[in-house]
Amino acid sequence: MAETDGQEKTEQPTGKRLSDSRDEGKVAKSMEINSLAIFTTGLLMIYITQNYLSHQISIYSINIFKSLSVVTIDKDFIQSFVKDGLFFYMITLAPIFGALVLIALVANVAQVGFKVSVKALTPKFSKFNPFTGIKNVMISSRSMVEILKSIIKLVLIGGFAYSILSDLIIKATNLIEFTTAEIVHFMVDASFKMLWKISLVYALVAIVDFVFQKKKFKKDMMMSKQEIKEENKQSEGDPLIKSRIKRLQYQAAKRRMMQAIPTADVVITNPTHFAIALKYDLSKDSAPRVVAKGVDELAQRIKAIAVENGIPLHEDRELARALYKVCDIGDAIPASLFKAVAQILAYVFQLKNYNKKRAII
Repeated sequence: MAETDGQEKTEQPTGKRLSDSRDEGKVAKSMEINSLAIFTTGLLMIYITQNYLSHQISIYSINIFKSLSVVTIDKDFIQSFVKDGLFFYMITLAPIFGALVLIALVANVAQVGFKVSVKALTPKFSKFNPFTGIKNVMISSRSMVEILKSIIKLVLIGGFAYSILSDLIIKATNLIEFTTAEIVHFMVDASFKMLWKISLVYALVAIVDFVFQKKKFKKDMMMSKQEIKEENKQSEGDPLIKSRIKRLQYQAAKRRMMQAIPTADVVITNPTHFAIALKYDLSKDSAPRVVAKGVDELAQRIKAIAVENGIPLHEDRELARALYKVCDIGDAIPASLFKAVAQILAYVFQLKNYNKKRAII
């Protein structure tokens, strides 16, 4: 079983690993499937267009043979002959080449889906290192497997093609008695028969290779437990860093809470275990809001700050517990507790007004 840093790859690949692999162009794909698709499509196009091809090539060949006795072979003739020949074959074979390009794209999409990956298209200059290239070709297990596959494919298809061609060679000895059109027709028909028989062998090779590539890709994508841990760290962040960030966020929130205590109207206490500071702004709030809360040591600090700033303390064990349980900092108190809190605030506001009047007198 494959190992990484001494650890066995026993875990199934994560979605992120598969996605990253796909972005880099590493997917479970068999090139033999592409080759088979192109091969069989070419065969089908030859079958469909065989009469058209035979007719076009026959006319072109006849025109060449007719003109042999009157042409002067020189530089201009050769240039014109090559140019006309290339143009003729490009036009004649254009439907076949177009179908081959299309089926190559379809074969790729059928195997791995459609995705344009810029990362996969980015050139890697390390690949231009000749020493690395020689090492990959001559030493890597992947290259050895590919070489072995090519040899097996060559032996199978080559041997099968030879058995077919040996029979065609015997039949070709009678071509001398055929007309030009009949010779061309024989060549196209013989090519078609040979190709579709070879394609059957190629189909077997492609299926075996496709299954092999799927299994190999799955094995290559397997992960060790350590790799999964490292990926989780990269995706979610280092637990130590996350813990430090949470701690800093809590400390910042705690400082803001302490700074808000002097603005409170009253602090409800347990009296020793809980402390909840409430503020009620009649012009903005529909209900009193919790500006600070704490338990045990933090509750004592809240009360101390309240006393320093002249904020009234009101002892109510049940109300203090209920407010601490159902309200977070910044929350308005629930309707079920509004009556009890309202009575306390009414008393506090009356006390404040009384103190103000006394201060004026």
